[in-house]
Amino acid sequence: MTPPPNRAPLTTILSLLALFTITTPTLASQKSQHPLTSSNPNSNTTPKPDLDWHNSPGLPFIINTWGGAFTSATDSAFSYLTSPPPSDSNPRLHALNAIVTGCSTCESLQCDGTVGYGGSPDESCETTLDALIMDGDTLDSGAVANLRRVRDAIAVAKRVLLYTRHSLLTGDQATGFARENGFAEEDLGTGESRGLCEEWRREGCRTGSYRRNVVVDSGEGEGGGGGCGPFVPVPERELGNAGGLGESMRSGEERGGHDTISMIAIGKDGRMAAGSSTNGASHKVPGRVGDGPIVGSGAYVDGEVGGCGATGDGDIMMRFLPCYQAVESLRRGMTPTEAAEDAVRRMVRKYPSVQSGLVVVDKDGNHGAAASGWTFTYAYRGGQMSETVVVTVLPVEGVIAVSADL
Repeated sequence: MTPPPNRAPLTTILSLLALFTITTPTLASQKSQHPLTSSNPNSNTTPKPDLDWHNSPGLPFIINTWGGAFTSATDSAFSYLTSPPPSDSNPRLHALNAIVTGCSTCESLQCDGTVGYGGSPDESCETTLDALIMDGDTLDSGAVANLRRVRDAIAVAKRVLLYTRHSLLTGDQATGFARENGFAEEDLGTGESRGLCEEWRREGCRTGSYRRNVVVDSGEGEGGGGGCGPFVPVPERELGNAGGLGESMRSGEERGGHDTISMIAIGKDGRMAAGSSTNGASHKVPGRVGDGPIVGSGAYVDGEVGGCGATGDGDIMMRFLPCYQAVESLRRGMTPTEAAEDAVRRMVRKYPSVQSGLVVVDKDGNHGAAASGWTFTYAYRGGQMSETVVVTVLPVEGVIAVSADL
């Protein structure tokens, strides 16, 4: 009779299986040692989180778009979260008030000239403001757009949130609402902003215009926005095979820089809030509303999952609701960076030169970001951190970057 083959003891087999279970995920994640990892843009499946993407410094936590001057907003919001609530405040609104504190700081400091008064004048040289605030528990939101003659945009947005059943007020009616709530009216322009705009008009409004498919009434302008108007639309039949649609910016045209502070706050109790504030795009058509005050575009938060803040070419980005997309991707199991990259790549597929930046954070404070068209930065502070950290984010692969110098 042939003797039975030698068999490994059961304890040895179980030990080997345990070793394989422990080491395989670690080896698989060695390609992603930095929290800013990449995901496969062509995959139809939900990526599995890497084991080393956990980078939360703890709660409370603040994260926002951009470094540089914008870190003053990070610090002021974090200081609010780590201090006892003011006696006249409601503790339930602590995270929301941190957003107001942070964004108000940038509005007051005129961060980079793209938040608050005195920046980004429209074609008629007037500065207007957009702002949004959103609660992570109820998903209630309040926003103002094309707000005229009132400096405190994020504070007015909070009043819309708390004292109306609406989500967005615009233009002169938003100004009237602000006045009813005790906010003062004043000129949002400065000598500098008016001077820059007047110089742009003297030079014929030929750079940075948002007009397209028009000619100047005198016939001396150029299609796509040359001249200061009045404008005459090019007849539809003359718009060519593309119908006058496509990329918003003309080939080779110089584009403006970053334009929005978008912020997410997580309190010690885990409550989340998000918001944004901006003075929009320089030389915009009067009345324009960008992505900043649009829920799901400029910012979005769901306390069960996480939050997102966005900045960039708002006229393109609002078509994709990138922050809503990113938060829902978190819900499906993506890491913060994978969720941000997925949202950015969706925009890049349609608009390859779009400038965008997204910050994404889960409910525990793990964070990531993605960008296209420029080198993006974001700032965060949480837990026991003694100072704000700024992270630099290169554009997604295959997209040419323009340095943002922040």
